Amino acid sequence: MSKLLSMLVAAVFATVSVGALAASHASGMKNEKKEMKEEKKDAAADAKADKKAAKKAKKTQKKEMKEEKKEEKK
Repeated sequence: MSKLLSMLVAAVFATVSVGALAASHASGMKNEKKEMKEEKKDAAADAKADKKAAKKAKKTQKKEMKEEKKEEKK
């Protein structure tokens, strides 16, 4: 009877240990997915900022060209 009880305790302990290990790995996967989403979001924000800066530079250049043409006419 005591052998049976010790086997049941060992089985419960093993089950709980494996469950805890699986849960810790599962939460790690969620964190990795969040990090990947954040990296994509940051990359998209950087691309958007670069595009905006290029547009602003182009607009400034166009404005300078107009001013130069005005000066040439005077």
